[in-house]
Amino acid sequence: MPVVLFLLSLPAGLLPAAPPRGAAGLDYTIVQEDQAVPPPPSPTAGVPAGPMQTSTVPQSPAPPPPVPAPSAALPPSEPPVLEHHRCLVREADQPWTLPQPHWLEQRGIVLGGWLQHGITFNGRRNPTRFNGPVAANDLDGEYQMNQLWLYLSRPVDTGGYGWDLGGHIDMIYGTDWRFGINEGLEDRINGLNDQTYGLVLPQFYLEVGYNNLSVKLGHFAGILDYEAIPAPLNPFYSHSYSYGYTVPQLVTGVLSEWQMTEQVALQAGVHRGWMQFESFNSSWDVMAGIRWNSLDERTSLAYALSSGKQSFRLVDAPDSDNRFVYSLVVQRQLTDPLRYVLVHNLGYEKNNPLIGGEDATWYGLNNYLLYQINPRWSANLRAEWMRDNDGARIAGPGNIDGVTAWEGAGYAGNFYNLTAGLNWRAHPNILFRPEMRYDWYSGEESEKTGNELPFGAGDRSDQLLFAIDMVVTY
Repeated sequence: MPVVLFLLSLPAGLLPAAPPRGAAGLDYTIVQEDQAVPPPPSPTAGVPAGPMQTSTVPQSPAPPPPVPAPSAALPPSEPPVLEHHRCLVREADQPWTLPQPHWLEQRGIVLGGWLQHGITFNGRRNPTRFNGPVAANDLDGEYQMNQLWLYLSRPVDTGGYGWDLGGHIDMIYGTDWRFGINEGLEDRINGLNDQTYGLVLPQFYLEVGYNNLSVKLGHFAGILDYEAIPAPLNPFYSHSYSYGYTVPQLVTGVLSEWQMTEQVALQAGVHRGWMQFESFNSSWDVMAGIRWNSLDERTSLAYALSSGKQSFRLVDAPDSDNRFVYSLVVQRQLTDPLRYVLVHNLGYEKNNPLIGGEDATWYGLNNYLLYQINPRWSANLRAEWMRDNDGARIAGPGNIDGVTAWEGAGYAGNFYNLTAGLNWRAHPNILFRPEMRYDWYSGEESEKTGNELPFGAGDRSDQLLFAIDMVVTY
């Protein structure tokens, strides 16, 4: 907890007052009821960089309708009753937050979080109880509390001039921990004892800002792909193959961002490796990216890459050859309610020890159509193709000793998913996301784990899932 202790040790006068609660320097966008629900921002959109993005200031609710004047048709006592009812309705539509301790507010630190939980049903029940390579709603017919999330955030805001100091820390408890194990961190915190629930620390970092430059130092989210670890940022309960398997989600190191102009931002830094808090080699990976937004704010491009030598938990190969991956995210607001997102990832690794020291390649395309029906409802579609050319990337967390999850690996072929879902914002703090997802595989059978095919009990090349989750923010 050094980030929290450092921030709390600063005199209150050294830090500006806390921002308005709706603009909390929290990097996660929490949408209010009277706003249109936007698609999750690109992992490289906004400041600071990474999948955990900028906040939006909630709009004020529309003014209440006037109370009708008393008339012969209404008894004198009814107008106050109607007014009271209207007040209750307006209060019910207001977002609520955790009480903010005064000593945190003095230092501009925001406390908040959310609860994400749901259930998934597989159209073809199988004895393994897992939904193949689907993450992170991977359990068939079993309730999952995916994320019980708490954060402390003191965002950097220089206003474009001068110095500022901030930091951020996240804590999650839930079933998602199995997909967020960083070498030397979560394995030490939880132990690997086949437990379904555990604790994850996705981010804890200090951040320094000077004019239009900011620098993070610590453990933080990567800057590749479109989806994100925080549940409120994603249009679906389930994740794409591209985000789940082909990019570094969490890294430890240093990342700088320079806002060159209102349209262009550059990012560059180094890290210890993919999902590695501790690394068994002395090499540093490079992570860099560029973002561009059009003047009319209807089009954006984000390109990011990561390259460096890796360490492997599953084999004794602390200094295997270089792994390179890039991600291109293109977003276009086609009409006021309709947004299109294209994601293209490509990766290459030499001498991968998981496939006998051979070279490995993976690539794919991921398409999203996000349609805002009204402020409470949106309809979303995702169509993905992902090619694991050498069977090196699609491998379940269950391959790690002591982790209860899908154990498949070694599928050299094409993975597809078609997902259709709705987002219903029943309240500013409550979001329901039902979805239907069809996955299928075309390629070679695997000989690595006894699961020849990735679905069912290793005997099927496709599956149909029905899922729903609820996200409650606070």
